Amino acid sequence: MDTYLAIASRRDQRRYETDALPDEVVERILDAGRLAGSASNRQPWTFVVPETRERIEAVAETVFVPDNVLGAALVVAVVVTGKGPVSFDAGRAAQNMLLAAWNDGLASCPNGLADRDAAHAALGLGEEETPVIVLSFGRPQRRREPESRSAADWSLQANRKPLDDLVRRLR
Repeated sequence: MDTYLAIASRRDQRRYETDALPDEVVERILDAGRLAGSASNRQPWTFVVPETRERIEAVAETVFVPDNVLGAALVVAVVVTGKGPVSFDAGRAAQNMLLAAWNDGLASCPNGLADRDAAHAALGLGEEETPVIVLSFGRPQRRREPESRSAADWSLQANRKPLDDLVRRLR
């Protein structure tokens, strides 16, 4: 898929089919996160994947919309260590994973943490580790065909502010 088309056509989706994802797809998603750039190449992230139902339920209780996590075939918590631009670096890794999933026809959604301390405990993190975001992935209940429109058409139909409202050019 064309990268700009992937960016323009991807939307957060929160309703997933119940079937499991192939191991190679999961590995590709996680590897896409690993490949993200980071300040001074520190790679301050860890990707924590809760696999038991009990652990997934515990993590779901820590996000703003638990059903997003409870219905997912794959849940990934992005965790960082260190100081500096680690949250930005974590965001780059998360976006890579979301786009890799979309490339494989999967839906995904970033889930904000309503209770960071509870997430820390649910994920069994160490003292220096901080959970940043929880990503949910799965086969979408409602399929979307990226190639059904051009990237420009997807962009025009996006529920986003106009580009002219967001760009300030200095001369």
